[in-house]
Order: sequence, then structure tokens, then C-alpha cells
Amino acid sequence: MPSAPPPDWVLARRRAIGDRIRDLRRARRLSQEKLAEIAGLDRQSVNRIEQGHQAALLDNLIRILAALEAPFGDLD
Repeated sequence: MPSAPPPDWVLARRRAIGDRIRDLRRARRLSQEKLAEIAGLDRQSVNRIEQGHQAALLDNLIRILAALEAPFGDLD
């Protein structure tokens, strides 16, 4: 049975987290390609997370934040 789509507030929070990751990446002057390489992900995954189109796995957020040398608190 397919799961219900997430509520609007979850989608909005997902987009906000993606925006924050993009801001952190740009502040460190990294391309999506470079961030993906450092984090051990593919560029398309980084792009989908930044755009809020993909629900990021916790493991991927941990990898991205480690690559950005940023704590989870920086997502707020």
C-alpha cells in the first residue's frame, strides 16, 4: 500500500533545509559536484536535496554536513 504524501508543512521544512544546505555550500565555495564528491554522493542527489524534491536520508544529511564541516544546528 503506497504511503500518503507528506503534509505541506513537511514539504516546506524540506525546502528550507535544502535552502540552508545550498547556502552553506555556497559559503564554502563548493559546487554541487564537489560537495557530492566529498560527501560520497552523486550530484543529482545533492541537487534533489537542495531543491527539496527528495526526502534526504539521515545518513546522507550526516555525510553532507560532515563534508560542509557544519553541525546539524546549522540547518535551523
